[in-house]
Amino acid sequence: MMTENEQIEAARAYVALSNAHRLDWIFPMFDEHASYSSAFTGEVSGKAAIVPMMQAFFARIPDVHWQVEGYRYLEDGCVEFAFTRMGTDLATKKPERARGVERIYFAKNGLISRIDVLKA
Repeated sequence: MMTENEQIEAARAYVALSNAHRLDWIFPMFDEHASYSSAFTGEVSGKAAIVPMMQAFFARIPDVHWQVEGYRYLEDGCVEFAFTRMGTDLATKKPERARGVERIYFAKNGLISRIDVLKA
């Protein structure tokens, strides 16, 4: 079982890898039965569905970057952080900026079991 601090550091690493666009290092962080729910991109279930959803998102906004305003442990393996996401949509060539709150839930095995992304 991960400590609260380890879970915060794992969430911090997930964001750092996202900002580095290292999907090859992010995907192993997910449990096979994980779910991903986003007010921005919709909802998918299972790692097999999360992988192509994330690949498509990073392809659509190739310069995407998240600014995080601090991490906090909530309860039951959940780390929450507020973010501002910036990047340019390839299709429209327009810069995007979105604010939200993300909650990453960790299973007892240390893998990500669920991510919820809410609009701020």
